[in-house]
Amino acid sequence: MARKILVVDDEKLIVKGIKFSLEQDGMEVDTAFDGEEAMEKIRANEYSLILLDLMLPKLSGTEVCQQVREFSDVPIVMLTAKCDDMDKIMGLENGADDYITKPFNILEVKARIKGIIRRYEGAAQKRAATSGIIQNGELKFDSENRRLYIREKEVNLTAKEFDVLELLVLNPGKVYSRENLLKLVWGEDYPGDVRTVDVHIRRLREKIEENPSDPHYVQTKWGVGYFYKR
Repeated sequence: MARKILVVDDEKLIVKGIKFSLEQDGMEVDTAFDGEEAMEKIRANEYSLILLDLMLPKLSGTEVCQQVREFSDVPIVMLTAKCDDMDKIMGLENGADDYITKPFNILEVKARIKGIIRRYEGAAQKRAATSGIIQNGELKFDSENRRLYIREKEVNLTAKEFDVLELLVLNPGKVYSRENLLKLVWGEDYPGDVRTVDVHIRRLREKIEENPSDPHYVQTKWGVGYFYKR
């Protein structure tokens, strides 16, 4: 079955070029030119990945990302014309899995898309093969169905937040450096830096810890890395 991608950008020539290139690789491509149209299509369809421009009319890419994360963990790659690190961090803060800065090489875009989808689908297959529920105090982790509960209330995590937590939960007590987490969760070819890990750990703690500044579950071993406490 062909993978279905949604490309969202108000620059129609960019959308046309990306759509043509992805379709040449056998992908099915939907397009949207503003944030509201994007949300309509995301709610009505299932996508393998969303390529989302940061600067959009009606709803910004950031707002679209925030709304999508309320109901879906579909991989999201942000497109931004800005080179400011803060824009990249803001995209990750709001649930994006990756970012690409304009101007870009379409070959790089295709490679990044394929890599993210491959890792996402591979992780799903591994979860299906090793299903199980892990309970730790008020935290219940359901690897098979990609769900997390705190005090029996479901917590919505992004795909990468779940992947980070899954690695830690399945290896309790093992300390992972930021570099190691980046390689294991994002892949060896990921061009980002370790701040990506820090952003995701901070967001995880905000969602699952009663006191994020004094975490119980996801802890820091100073100077070494992060680990999950049983």
